[in-house]
Amino acid sequence: MTADDLIRSARAAGRSSLDESAGKRLLAQFGIAVPSSVMVAPDEPAGPKLTGLRAPFVVKVVSPDILHKSDAGGVRVGITDSTQVDAAIRAMCAHPVIAKARLDGFLVEEMAPPGEELVVGGLKDPQFGPLVMVGLGGIFVEVMQDVAFRIAPIERIDAHEMLSELKAAALLDGARGRAPVCREALIDVLLRVGGAGGLLLRLHDDIAEADLNPVIVSERGAVAVDARFILTPEGGK
Repeated sequence: MTADDLIRSARAAGRSSLDESAGKRLLAQFGIAVPSSVMVAPDEPAGPKLTGLRAPFVVKVVSPDILHKSDAGGVRVGITDSTQVDAAIRAMCAHPVIAKARLDGFLVEEMAPPGEELVVGGLKDPQFGPLVMVGLGGIFVEVMQDVAFRIAPIERIDAHEMLSELKAAALLDGARGRAPVCREALIDVLLRVGGAGGLLLRLHDDIAEADLNPVIVSERGAVAVDARFILTPEGGK
């Protein structure tokens, strides 16, 4: 499915956002690396679908009723085989919040290599149009509020400047013995989101808010391990 197909499908189902699986397929179409993954139904044995995936795995609930999966008990990490995947799904289905929710299934994906957690995203500002953002991600994005914004489209020099503005910029260069990350890989993600031809410009009528959190950046590259896209009402009309 194309990016437009993914959005049309979500709207046809009455959704105001893309589910994580659809969001990651959209990212992949714009050349942004995402973990290899499969969808598993609540009552489906995971084993046959895990062929070709490498452990350890992450299991995440996918539901139109659950926006913050971790808060709902809908994320399990460090899972080593299909038996543990099945057990994780059963445990999630028994969780009170998940038991009451409509379920699309469970996303099982390869765990990304360790690295620094950044957030890359954007929003449709009523005055300035699409804005692109980068900052310290993971659990720290709301606590530290260490972010930089630019009006899209940005160029490579703008992306470099955005990273330099972060209070946590030193983390990218290595701190306390940690390896420096590949800044160019992170900059490529920023350009694929907010550059000319990036998803914020290409889909400006449909994307009200984009949130890639975290993007795990290591010395080898950058991988978006979670993605949330809020759709505009009626395609921005």
